[in-house]
Amino acid sequence: MWVILGVIAIVATLINLYMYKAGKDYKLAMAMGLSFTALTLCAEYSLVSRWVEVEDWAALSDVVPGMERALWFLTIVSIILNIAPILLELKGKK
Repeated sequence: MWVILGVIAIVATLINLYMYKAGKDYKLAMAMGLSFTALTLCAEYSLVSRWVEVEDWAALSDVVPGMERALWFLTIVSIILNIAPILLELKGKK
């Protein structure tokens, strides 16, 4: 599930950037990109929670350390890319 939500977040972010470049209202796409990023993190947390419940320590020790770094990086990139149009508009108004 987290993969599907992550792909939707990436697509929404790309739509956000395209709509800004085209001069259209991009705020809904921005909200969707950030929302699906949050849902992706929740889905990943649920997956890890299930592994803890069934005591699958091998899965936890194999996946969690690498996924932690990836999720931090991708979340930060998502935030930056989704708010970039707002920052560019603010810069253009000065």
